[in-house]
Amino acid sequence: MSDPNIGRLLSKRYQLQELIGTGAMGRVYRAKDTLLGGVPVAVKFLALSIQNEKMRLQDRFEREAKTCALLGQKSIHIVRVMDYGVDDNNTPFYVMEYLQGQSLNNIIRKQRLPLARFLSMARQLSLGLQCAHDGIPVDGIICPIIHRDVKPSNMLVIQDPSFGELVKVLDFGIAKLLQSDGDHTKFYLGTLAYSSPEQMEGKELDNRADIYSLGVMMFEMLTGKMPLVAPTHSFGAWYKTHHYQKPRSFAEAAPGLELPKEIENLVMSCLAKKAGDRPQSITEILRVLASLEKPEHTRKIQQASHHALVPTTTASTELEQKTKADLRVSWSNDEIARAISWPKNKPIADIVFPQPIQTNGEVLPALWVMLPQEEIQKRLLCTRYNQFLFISIPHPMLLWITVIYNRKHGAKWLPYYLDLKTSLGQEIARLLQHTGYYRLLFFAREAPNSCTHILLSSVASAQRQRLQEWVAMSNSLMSSADPQISKSLLKNEYEKIKPQIITKLESIDTDSPYDLSS
Repeated sequence: MSDPNIGRLLSKRYQLQELIGTGAMGRVYRAKDTLLGGVPVAVKFLALSIQNEKMRLQDRFEREAKTCALLGQKSIHIVRVMDYGVDDNNTPFYVMEYLQGQSLNNIIRKQRLPLARFLSMARQLSLGLQCAHDGIPVDGIICPIIHRDVKPSNMLVIQDPSFGELVKVLDFGIAKLLQSDGDHTKFYLGTLAYSSPEQMEGKELDNRADIYSLGVMMFEMLTGKMPLVAPTHSFGAWYKTHHYQKPRSFAEAAPGLELPKEIENLVMSCLAKKAGDRPQSITEILRVLASLEKPEHTRKIQQASHHALVPTTTASTELEQKTKADLRVSWSNDEIARAISWPKNKPIADIVFPQPIQTNGEVLPALWVMLPQEEIQKRLLCTRYNQFLFISIPHPMLLWITVIYNRKHGAKWLPYYLDLKTSLGQEIARLLQHTGYYRLLFFAREAPNSCTHILLSSVASAQRQRLQEWVAMSNSLMSSADPQISKSLLKNEYEKIKPQIITKLESIDTDSPYDLSS
């Protein structure tokens, strides 16, 4: 029987194209956003009619949906909600970013996760939950959000060109929305195998209920088995199981599996029957996960993790040779300094911006920097470092990070966002990829007319390859939202990796003009 929703235009904007998922919470369709040139989105209809209590439930739905939308802007580990409403049949729906990936459920059905991949995924899921539990301001009030249905089928794993394997949490706040409230009797809504004892009792939940569910899921990720098994799949059987049955040990569930004791202890503590015996916050879980990323496999883990772009420690020899060869046929720094002047359309202020320069018939990438004279003098002798972060959704955006550092005066951060949907953004990214280096052109605020100092910074070959891929990808992508959202997400990642960059720079025991790139 054909689905009557296919082809339907929702809110005069979203044309439903294909049913892509069904479950207890509702049905999900792939749709195209006709107002944004056919950008693909996912539309979820909730298994709830608000016919009888239209005004009260509609207000509550809009409040929950608004909260979920704000959450998705705060963390890249939460699927972003872009719109919401109620259709002509009084069925609430919300519109999410459309992501092509696999459910974590499908992944762990096929294989047990290796420890490095488990640590990466568990950390990302925990970061998403931590963001929600910490709460977000809604109308001036901090609202902590409990998921209430943490399970593998609510976790989506996608391959992101910048962050590697990226894990996102779906359906925040939806379980609460579907529950009755007010003067109605509360009823159980969740997934039996993953629900905490207090959830089975219908009690008011806090973050520790999600921690219990996370414990069940982590056990399953590591062993391929459930820690608790009920004799029948009924509410009563699962109620007794969660309240009274001791979880299986790792040795029982997966004989021969060797895990760090800290992991076993962490998961078992999450599965404590009493909420007070579990970790009291996701922060405690993240602390344990971070401590297990040992040096011998840290880099391997990071390549597939939340910090996929943590820099490597050596610049490419082949790139350095190419850079030196290019410089022999290029103008000297003195010639460049004499030939350029501060653009008339730029203010006399502490700013950073990219603008190509022409030397000897070549167009070369350059980062123009204006600082107080004293700031420039402090770092004439310094280590240069660069790194690029990219995000494709909701809008293709590149963050170009440059750091100049010496031991006495510390780091000066010179970040710039390149919109890869603009011709300037594409041109700069292509030039960086093509040449493999760029110049830092310093202008003093006190004497802005002439360039006082020039430094060279090389771009590692791996980053050049990524730049090429990101430009190509950006050409094929449609932007589905305000570029500021992508900027905000990249800024969050930038703040998180800053301490790691500083640690790396501090490990160099010289202020020689050494060039690092990630």
